[in-house]
Amino acid sequence: MTKKLFKKSKQKSQHRQAIEDYLKAIYKLSQIQARVTTNAIAGSLGISAASVTNMLKKLAAMGFVRYRSYQGVEMLPAGSRVALEVIRHHRLLELFLHETLGYAWDDVHEESERLEHFISEKFEEKIFEVLGRPQFDPHGDPIPTKSGQIMKSSAVELAKAQVGERHCIERVSDHDKELLRYLGKMGLVPFKKIKVVEIAPFQGPFTLQIGKNRRVIGREALRHVYTRVI
Repeated sequence: MTKKLFKKSKQKSQHRQAIEDYLKAIYKLSQIQARVTTNAIAGSLGISAASVTNMLKKLAAMGFVRYRSYQGVEMLPAGSRVALEVIRHHRLLELFLHETLGYAWDDVHEESERLEHFISEKFEEKIFEVLGRPQFDPHGDPIPTKSGQIMKSSAVELAKAQVGERHCIERVSDHDKELLRYLGKMGLVPFKKIKVVEIAPFQGPFTLQIGKNRRVIGREALRHVYTRVI
């Protein structure tokens, strides 16, 4: 009897995690593209399009999304609230792991992916207070508020900068560990001020003044660094 109850509980937990993962993926995709497609969601989650279609029908029945075949999916307010709560958990955990437990900034994403579904609201509030009520995670991404509000950003890729411009880094993409490690070594971290000294022709690398150092960095890497002109 105990084994059956445990199995049911585990299945229920896995189902809830799947729902949260889908809603988080849909929300993030909706911030960068007007129409969120089944294929885009499948690519983001690393699963088949057929599996995505089945889940979207369930999410629509639950009132989290609006879905029509071949027309993409639209996030509804109830779905956004769930997604933003999970994102808040994730980003608070990243900062906690980095600042309190000493994790490198390129190691916190995967760890937080595993933990974000399991922390209680009490624990979330506790680490929020211990960290000094932060607004950003280690990569510069805004942390949603408890009420589901999130800061909007007008930051653009550093790869689009012009020679002579001074920029302040707002955030760095956190989905590639090797790239994060490289950018950290180069000094391209959130809130760092930099100057574009030179851009080589024919889509060549950038020469950047980062503090007292000059660094030559490829354009592809700079597509994952988001800044604003100062």
